[in-house]
Amino acid sequence: MTRIKDIQGYTTEETLFVFALESEAGTAFDHTNKLITGIGKVNAAFELTKAIQRQKPKLIINLGSAGSNAFPRGEVICCNTFIQRDMDVRPLGFSLYETPLSGIPPLLEHGIKFGGLQEGTCGTGDSFEIQHQTDAYNVVDMEAYALAMIAMKENIPFLCLKYISDGADGAAAEDWSVQVHKASRAFAGILFREY
Repeated sequence: MTRIKDIQGYTTEETLFVFALESEAGTAFDHTNKLITGIGKVNAAFELTKAIQRQKPKLIINLGSAGSNAFPRGEVICCNTFIQRDMDVRPLGFSLYETPLSGIPPLLEHGIKFGGLQEGTCGTGDSFEIQHQTDAYNVVDMEAYALAMIAMKENIPFLCLKYISDGADGAAAEDWSVQVHKASRAFAGILFREY
């Protein structure tokens, strides 16, 4: 039986492993309960909600590629705080990144810390970031905020690990296409141990 390292008591059978793309999962997660959501917050939210209703996982782990100008390419970063980076309703008197009338603060805190990994704040939005210039978040993706929010609302523990594929800069698209295929092995090496 395969157990997940450092997350007390959870087995792969109780865990839903969530990826945006098959290329991020590779073959290293073929033996798991794997969900491929597609790109973006809407796809991620829709597919995870359906999967929770069907499978009732005890743990959700989001694994995927991300950009960062704070962490080097090839690093795996544990994100347990999240910002919806494309939410901006300041003209109506709300704070930057705040979803109006949701009761959720701009910085969503819902995530398990994973021993030994650096921690980051993930800014999720429906755009591929190529000019990251803010200090509000230091990891950039397109799905994690939606997944974390749903896990929080459903009271399901959530772990988010991001493989840094690019610098969220002018070379991001080229770097991502090369690096994304290395993510699954990095994740498997961190997460699994055999009993």
